[in-house]
Amino acid sequence: MKVAVAKYPVGQPGDFDAFAEKQTHLLQQAADAGARIAVLPEYLSLELAATFPVAISADLIASLEAIQQYDEDFQHLYATLAQRLGLHVIAGSFLTAVGNGRYRNRSHWFTPAGTHGWQDKLQLTGFEKNTQVIEGGDALRVFEADGIRAGISICYDSEFPLPVRAQQQAGARLLAVPSCTDTEAGATRVRVGCLARALENRIFVAQSVTAGIARWSPALDENTGEATLFAPMDVGLPADGVIAQTSGQQVWAVGELDFAALEASRDRAQVANDRDWMGQDMPAIRRAALVPFD
Repeated sequence: MKVAVAKYPVGQPGDFDAFAEKQTHLLQQAADAGARIAVLPEYLSLELAATFPVAISADLIASLEAIQQYDEDFQHLYATLAQRLGLHVIAGSFLTAVGNGRYRNRSHWFTPAGTHGWQDKLQLTGFEKNTQVIEGGDALRVFEADGIRAGISICYDSEFPLPVRAQQQAGARLLAVPSCTDTEAGATRVRVGCLARALENRIFVAQSVTAGIARWSPALDENTGEATLFAPMDVGLPADGVIAQTSGQQVWAVGELDFAALEASRDRAQVANDRDWMGQDMPAIRRAALVPFD
């Protein structure tokens, strides 16, 4: 299965039609490259805040409220493109109103068959907590695409092992990570998280990122990182854990994910973190004791 991950160039669309035209062009590129799944980045929907006056686009809370008018059109756009292009589209994330002035960072999955699911971000960054209007999700999901089970872990969530382990135990062999980071440290944290989750669980991880400068937005102001497809570092798989990665102005990294080879690697593994996971739960090592030196 070919999977495409985006290094998405954040722009400043004048209206929804301009935004839709950009999505159509980019996803057509992914489809032309043979991708079956395309992963767009976290906070993608906030690009739509640029369609409003500066008083709104420069204010995050006002932006979140304003973009809600596009929620239905946003979903219709990606649902239509998924069916037209024969793509599973993970449409980054939309900050979705859930009532009482609260929002959830929600990543939608649209299928070529016209079906749809979503995953809310579970853990909030300091930035998100400080808004005092974004809240974490309360459910963990796994989806199935062409016989392959997959989960979504939005940016910071990829840095936490237990929810991803739960997705793996529910059969997930692919983890999509829509991300948005504004510093090299942040980009490194998510990258390390993706590598660690691939290693621990013997799964593929597909990370998308935002790219470029958007001074007009308090959330999309600066963006860094490379879109990457990760694999566990083991027999028959890349030694550095990288299948494909963007560089420079490249928008898509596209790679063939061999799920049969992934499963086969279990039988001749150099290490078996996925199988040995329960060894961490031995009663004798659940807690460390301070022991004086002899």
